[in-house]
Amino acid sequence: MSNPQPLEEEEYDMSGARLALTLCVTKAREGSEEDLVALERMFQQLGFESTIKRDPTAQQFQEEMEKFQQAIDARKDFVSCAFVVLMAHGREGYLKGMDEQMVELEDLFEVLNNKNCQALRAKPKVYIMQACRGERRDSGETVGGDNIEMITKDSLQTIPTYTDTLHVYSTVEGYISYRHDEEGSYFIQTLVDVFTNRKGPILELLTEVTRRMAEAELVQEGRARKVNPQVESTLRKRLYLQ
Repeated sequence: MSNPQPLEEEEYDMSGARLALTLCVTKAREGSEEDLVALERMFQQLGFESTIKRDPTAQQFQEEMEKFQQAIDARKDFVSCAFVVLMAHGREGYLKGMDEQMVELEDLFEVLNNKNCQALRAKPKVYIMQACRGERRDSGETVGGDNIEMITKDSLQTIPTYTDTLHVYSTVEGYISYRHDEEGSYFIQTLVDVFTNRKGPILELLTEVTRRMAEAELVQEGRARKVNPQVESTLRKRLYLQ
């Protein structure tokens, strides 16, 4: 019996414009400027046209996303992908603007979906969230091994509204996200280091980010804490940044 030939995975076409929008509340978030510097370096190295907006209110989070979408759809050139970085205090499903008001993440995600942003239809849309998702703290568990099962689905013949999207949260649902007052957040700094220094499909890179964060010991209030990102993907193809 002959061995089946491996299926050739498709890749997203990254030959066009790469666009990035960073919305960051710096107020009462010491170390966030270090994250902005790291992100700007990463976007420059990866060939992105990058825009940074500091200290948006809750309403401005929504307005800046809509301006980003309108600018993308107005472009005459080919657009390959969009990255959106959202950094603020928050709780599960919400970010807090500089005005202390809340904006719903789902409302921000919808702006660039396949229905609302035609230029990004079937193109990768990556969201990176550096924000708390609750008040819980993880002290870690001792394990002897792990067993990770990958679940895949057959490709669909039509494009659903919410495909081609990658959500990368700095922490899992319900937990705090940590940020150093001088060095920035461990999540953003680790992500930038991996994305700029390693090659491979983005989900593989994010596995490396998760591994590094899982191995790190963060000290908060004098106690060792663990934190790891959470990745939610509806990407249909491999996404290479390098």
